[in-house]
Amino acid sequence: MSPSTTVDPAVARARSRMHDGTARIAVLKGGMSAERAVSLKSGKAVAAALRERGWDVVEIDVQPDLPARLVEAAPDLAWLALHGPFGEDGCVQGLLEIMRIPYTGSDVRGSAVAMDKIATKRMLRDTVVRLPGDAVWEWGEPMPEGLDLPLIAKTPRGGSTIGIQRVTDSGELEAALLSLSEMDEVVLLEQLIEGIEITVAVLDGTALPVVEIRPLEREGFFDFEAKYTEGCTEYIVPAPISELAAEDARKQAVAAYTRLGLAGIARADFIVDAHDRAWFLEVNTIPGMTATSLSPMAAGEAGTDFGALVEHIARSATLHVDRARDQDTLVPGKVTGG
Repeated sequence: MSPSTTVDPAVARARSRMHDGTARIAVLKGGMSAERAVSLKSGKAVAAALRERGWDVVEIDVQPDLPARLVEAAPDLAWLALHGPFGEDGCVQGLLEIMRIPYTGSDVRGSAVAMDKIATKRMLRDTVVRLPGDAVWEWGEPMPEGLDLPLIAKTPRGGSTIGIQRVTDSGELEAALLSLSEMDEVVLLEQLIEGIEITVAVLDGTALPVVEIRPLEREGFFDFEAKYTEGCTEYIVPAPISELAAEDARKQAVAAYTRLGLAGIARADFIVDAHDRAWFLEVNTIPGMTATSLSPMAAGEAGTDFGALVEHIARSATLHVDRARDQDTLVPGKVTGG
């Protein structure tokens, strides 16, 4: 059997224990990003759902002592409920690869690229994914000129609508750049697309029903408060848009998922314009799992309840990097081969 088809011992053990119901699952939550509060809610909901289905669950609030916490907990797999830097960007995924703990979701590379909106857009060029025009500003450069206003200014690695501002004139642009540069030295300036906000969750490469996001305050947009405060936003599934627009969005979501090499569940956000064209905004590799989360809502419309979805994701936990077959290659300074 070739290395590419050999199942890693840690993955084989996790799958065996999932099969017989004895697996210990570590739910990683919280973390050190601005999205910590949301992650704590996601992790709490995931852990409760797993326990309700009979699993041995340990909840770990991710901090710098994570390796020691994992050694102490000795889980068979990790369910990642982290959002933002240090959790959704490949950092924790890399640690778990080293520690040989199978984990849910995308690998190091896919997580890192998808976390960076600029890198994501560059990867999706020359595909079926429809991208708004953009420009990139870096700290120390002069204020950009000749941009078509209005536009959206955003930090490339922000999440949960943190680090995003709508700009309508040059004065607002300068203020937005100065404000956002406190969060990141690079700012993405993106063409504003007016229309209907929708999202498409993709599970194991298959698009789920489209959800429309309708903030009750139509003057604003789907900001952090609207996203995580119950009653501030209406969610409609399936989205009351044309089948042409829905199919366009689903096709683009799967294309982005595939091109970026994602795994498990991910969620792509779009704006549908007046011509029924869906415009890609971003993709989330660890979408929220809270009471107001969109991916569980889409899965429910497709016939999979929250508990079943969480367990399905747990069963998909794996490792993406093959361990060395020749242990001599792990000895520093040792020369192998002829």
